[in-house]
Amino acid sequence: MRARRAAAAFRGYGFALWHSFHYLDDYTEPLVARFAGARAWIYTKKNMSWNRRSWYLRSLLATRIAAQNTDMIRTFFDGAMLRNRSVLLPRGVDTERFRPDVPPRLGLRAKLGAGSGDVVVGCVAHLLPVKGHETLIRAMAAVPGARLWLAGRELIPEHAAALRAAVCEARLEERVVFLGEVRDVPAFLQEIDVFALPTWDVLRMEGSPVALLEAMASGRACVASDIPGSRDIVEQGRSGLIVRPRDAESLAEALGTLARDPRRRQELGTAARARILDAFSIDREVRAHEDLYARVLGLREALAAA
Repeated sequence: MRARRAAAAFRGYGFALWHSFHYLDDYTEPLVARFAGARAWIYTKKNMSWNRRSWYLRSLLATRIAAQNTDMIRTFFDGAMLRNRSVLLPRGVDTERFRPDVPPRLGLRAKLGAGSGDVVVGCVAHLLPVKGHETLIRAMAAVPGARLWLAGRELIPEHAAALRAAVCEARLEERVVFLGEVRDVPAFLQEIDVFALPTWDVLRMEGSPVALLEAMASGRACVASDIPGSRDIVEQGRSGLIVRPRDAESLAEALGTLARDPRRRQELGTAARARILDAFSIDREVRAHEDLYARVLGLREALAAA
C-alpha cells in the first residue's frame, strides 16, 4: 500500500500528533500519519469548499477538525458523525506588527498626491475575480472625491486588464491606483482611511480573511462583504460595516458614509482594534492550538494526575 510506504519516511521521528493545514480534500494523509505512528491527526478547514465525498471521509478519519468560522460548523460538521470532532479555531493576527501607530514609512500620500484631507479607500487582495475589485471600482464611482488604492499581485493578466478598463469606463483614472504587491502592509494600512474587502467568494475560498484581521488590528474602519469568515469577525455597525456581496450600490453607500464622517471612521477603527485584541490575536490563536493539542493527547489529565 502506498500510504504505508510513504509513512516509512516519517516513522523514525516518533510524531505523536500530525496537524494538516493544506487546502486539499485528499484523505490519504491521515492514513500516512497513522501508519507513521501518530496518535492523533488534526486538519484545519481553511475554506468553504465541500464538493466531494472525500472531504467527508477525510473528516471521519480526523481526530479533530479545526474550523475557521461558524458557517463551517453549521454547514459541514453539525451531523452526528462529525459534531464532536470539530472545534471553532479562527485565525489570529500579530497585534504588535499590525497596530495603529505604525509609521507611514511608504510615503504613499506624498507620492500619489493625496492631501491630508483626501479620503483614501484601500484594499489588500490579489487581483482575482472572486475578490470583488470590479464591484469596488463601480462603487467608487458613486463616492465623489475619494481615492482607491489597490494592493495586490496581478495573477490573471486578462482580469487585471479588465479592471483597468472598468476604471477608464467609470472615468476614475485620477482616483484609482493599482499598486501591485505591497510588502509592507502594516505601513500601507496607516496611509488609508477605510479598508474594503468586497470578496464575493463564489468559489467558497474564504475561511477567516487575514487581510481583514490585519486592517482591523491596524485601527482602520472596515467594510466587508457578508460572507463566511467576515461575518464572524465584523460586528455590524460596531466594529465595521457588512454589505451584500457583489452589490456596488450598498458598498458605495457604506463607503460614502465613512468618507463623509471622520468621527465615524475613528469610532469604527477603535472598535475594530478592540475586537481583534479581544478575539482574534495571534496569542489567542496559539493558546487555542495548545489547548486543542493538550486535550487530544490527554496531557491535561496527565498533568492533573501528576
